[in-house]
Amino acid sequence: MVEALTGSTTLIDPSTGQAFDTVHQTSREQVDDAIARAVVAQRAWAALAPAARAQALRDFATVVGTRVEELAALEVVNSGHPISQARWEAGHVRDVLNYYAAAPERMIGKQIPVAGGLDVTFLEPLGVVGVIVPWNFPMTIASWGFAPALAAGNAVVLKPAEWTPLTAIRLGELALEAGLPDGLFQVLPGKGSVVGNRFVTHEQVRKIVFTGSTEVGKQVMAGCADQVKAVTLELGGKSANVVFADSDLEKAAATAPYAVFENAGQDCCARSRILVERSVYDRFMELLEPAVKGVVVGAPGDPATEMGPLVSKAHFDAVSAFVPDDAAVAFRGSKPDGPGYWFAPTVLTPASRTDPVVTEEIFGPVVAVLPFDDEADAIALANSSIYGLSGSIWTRDVSRAIRVARGVESGNLSVNSHSSVRYSTPFGGFKQSGLGRELGPDAASAFTETKNVFISTD
Repeated sequence: MVEALTGSTTLIDPSTGQAFDTVHQTSREQVDDAIARAVVAQRAWAALAPAARAQALRDFATVVGTRVEELAALEVVNSGHPISQARWEAGHVRDVLNYYAAAPERMIGKQIPVAGGLDVTFLEPLGVVGVIVPWNFPMTIASWGFAPALAAGNAVVLKPAEWTPLTAIRLGELALEAGLPDGLFQVLPGKGSVVGNRFVTHEQVRKIVFTGSTEVGKQVMAGCADQVKAVTLELGGKSANVVFADSDLEKAAATAPYAVFENAGQDCCARSRILVERSVYDRFMELLEPAVKGVVVGAPGDPATEMGPLVSKAHFDAVSAFVPDDAAVAFRGSKPDGPGYWFAPTVLTPASRTDPVVTEEIFGPVVAVLPFDDEADAIALANSSIYGLSGSIWTRDVSRAIRVARGVESGNLSVNSHSSVRYSTPFGGFKQSGLGRELGPDAASAFTETKNVFISTD
């Protein structure tokens, strides 16, 4: 991505390094106009019968379902995602919309026993919600914000990442095609310092949903504090993949590369620290090497490709800085020659637990492997991070799995697997990985205020 002189953004294909499109940058005045239209649209939307809002979201899901190939093709060229992954992502957006289409008819308050009357609660929509989306999963993370927000009766203004705006823009168009009211769901591409900042400072935007770096998330949170504005933050991660000696080592090693190298490691849930019990460390490394070298890195449009390029030259340079010539590289996978931002899957064996590759989020296809001594050491090492988003635990001992899962400070854990995100279960982080939860059955309620009403019977 490069900024053009005309107030537009030039988009770069990560697999070739070549420009292929330009996108207009939204001005502050245009943001204000969009929010004003959202305010009007939201009032009418919230006044609709719940069943009508539910049907509108199902219609939106249906239209998205007919455009899976189109959306996937946009993500391939804009983000460098492998086509098989991009197809899943587009289908995921459809599924998230369908899931939250059930919410409008289930926004249930409570009747609370009190003396002298009847006390009831209502879940009232906030109004206009601002959603700020990252570049690593442009479609899916957008849907995690806009689908439950709309279901709860809100309007949404959404800012896609500057590097990867195309699928979000197309989803905004498909919303209108599906029949959602004009102004209800608007996608506003542009600079974070303009569009995102205005979401934070505008008094009629009642909540911000931000996914991105911890550094920027802190700035968003500080800005929202000025108006006591609600905020959900999904930020960085340095997740641990903990492998005990009693686990299925072959399966643990075979799956470990895909827990960190999927999306070229550009995933806040990436298990970028592999912690292995010392007694089986050497055997695990023997099993891990062919698994890493077997990851198919290639053209995003090839259905056989498992990992594509990094998203941009700037990000390529940032990832490369973590792997200088004297880095403790155990082995690497492959990458294509020629143009594009290709980075081979890389396994490091740092000598220190405080090495930057162990403590900092690299956000690329680089993993550090460290030994641990016992269960207590494994938990302590897993928790020796400012982050706490995801992680995996490999053991055949069910009691140990429960103990370690309770001991690790992380919002999302898997035992003998690497699953992190299901739209039907809550997702979010501990510590500096974020604030609040997305997805799951309660997500729509997070876009409401609870109103208490007492009715006297005297």
